[in-house]
Amino acid sequence: MDSSSTNQRRMRSGAVALGGVGLLAATLVACGSNDEPDKRCASRTTLEKLNNKECKSGGRGSHYYGGTVVAGKVSGGSFDKSAVTRGGLGKSSSGSSGG
Repeated sequence: MDSSSTNQRRMRSGAVALGGVGLLAATLVACGSNDEPDKRCASRTTLEKLNNKECKSGGRGSHYYGGTVVAGKVSGGSFDKSAVTRGGLGKSSSGSSGG
């Protein structure tokens, strides 16, 4: 085997590795481009996290955007969707707790 065929083989495997990295980067960008904050169903009065069906018409819950759930209660987000932005690569989460 001569050295030119060895170099060709190395170049092909390098191109495959670079192609895979590019695909991974494109996937991460696509996943992080969604500006929708996380939402969950919660009680406006008690801040208790509820089943999603409670946020449907006639239910006792409202959608709570962003934040976290600790000990069954939501915090760090808002019932106002426009007050919350989705965190991701290069973004910071912000929001206010509302009631």
